[in-house]
Amino acid sequence: MRYNSQKTSAKPDGELKAQLDDVDKALADARRSGNAAEQRRQIARGLALLDKQAWTPQLDFRSSLVLRSERTVVDSTVTYALRLEQIYRPAIELTPALTAKVTIRKRVPLARRGEAAPPPPPARDLGTFDGISRDLRESPYPLELDLTGVEDGAMVLQAEVFDGATSLGAATLGVFVQKGLDARLKALESAAATVTPAVKDDVLFPGDYIRNVNRGRIELADFAVATEIAKAEAMVAAAKGGKDPFKGKTGDFERHYLLQGANEIMPYRVYVPKAYAAATATPLVIALHGLGGNEDGFFDNYDQLPPKLAERHGFLLASPLGFRRDGFYGSGIMGAQDAASRRRSEYSEKDVLEVLRLMKAAYNVDESRIYLIGHSMGAIGTWALGAKYPNTWAGLVAFAGTGSPSLADAMKGIPQFVVHGDADPTVAVTGSRTMVGALKKLNANVTYVEVPGGGHSDVVVPNLPKAFEFLAGQRKAPGMRN
Repeated sequence: MRYNSQKTSAKPDGELKAQLDDVDKALADARRSGNAAEQRRQIARGLALLDKQAWTPQLDFRSSLVLRSERTVVDSTVTYALRLEQIYRPAIELTPALTAKVTIRKRVPLARRGEAAPPPPPARDLGTFDGISRDLRESPYPLELDLTGVEDGAMVLQAEVFDGATSLGAATLGVFVQKGLDARLKALESAAATVTPAVKDDVLFPGDYIRNVNRGRIELADFAVATEIAKAEAMVAAAKGGKDPFKGKTGDFERHYLLQGANEIMPYRVYVPKAYAAATATPLVIALHGLGGNEDGFFDNYDQLPPKLAERHGFLLASPLGFRRDGFYGSGIMGAQDAASRRRSEYSEKDVLEVLRLMKAAYNVDESRIYLIGHSMGAIGTWALGAKYPNTWAGLVAFAGTGSPSLADAMKGIPQFVVHGDADPTVAVTGSRTMVGALKKLNANVTYVEVPGGGHSDVVVPNLPKAFEFLAGQRKAPGMRN
């Protein structure tokens, strides 16, 4: 996404455009053949060209380097094992005298747009290692590191490779260090057997997530290890004596459940309005985040407006992860047909439907007033799921999305509110224009807001109140309900 956004903003022409066209062709070939290493190489090459850097053998070598380990969430009381590897063979000639210097430093958040990046924190030296192979694909270099005394928190390990005195580049690995981690996770597993089944998955979630990070199924990303473990420990205390801490709870909180088939515990975020009463059928909004986001997106971002609007209108609000941050909620619009992509897409859709099922089981949901909203990838998912399950939704809201016009007929009976900026560099405005045009040809009830000069994300907050007002006026006819 970063590469495509930078390319769109740069408006390349001449020699640069020809070079990037070559990158795009190589990327497409790599995608078709399932060659992830070559995709990474070509994206690195494209970003270098956009940064006005020559694609040299040194850059090629640097982009090939990776650090890999069986664990990226680490107990600092245990010796940490990892490997220095390459994901592809670069075009560079090297001497046999390769060494690697390994350091660790605290990870700092990325600077916000318009702000200067903070200076990097001082790094702690973990040792210099010689005998590094020139072919790290065939002969990865094993490292064993002593992390005793490293502070808890998000860290960056770096292995810088030298050919003699010349630096060839560095591989980095984000890790989270937590002293005593293994003992605390083991205690949570034991405690999960003693709590009510209603909260068992809430207690097991941190350990399950960390195992899947360490297995390489998912990235650590912004998962707050210490916070999540502490929340699970608090849940154990609150659930003593067979209590269900969520029964009758209102406001904003996170829940978890085991997604069958995937055998992973999924998080989802919930808002229950203060006036909720089990005796009264209550509208429900399902919110789908954008690419790279998670279940927190519609709660913590967008000026934290969605839960406030849910409270104002008396809506239940729930946001699933969608199995993966790039799951696309079952939409096939990205075109990937390999087995891994299909599995991710299928479970992404299933996660949304399971969260809907869980909300209907836990709350008195008004079946005639269930709504689906999304931004970017979430808007793509909104149109995909809107078309696939048209009898479920009383209204759809799509911010900065796209979809296939062939879906329009299946969801022509669902009222829709669509927003897009005409200067969106990430998802072209033609995506919404085409979908809206196809829907209006079928006399669908569509309100379209095109924002002059609007970008990809800045169009959401100003139009969220109108979107919720639109949904508040929508109700399915009795014959259209599931």
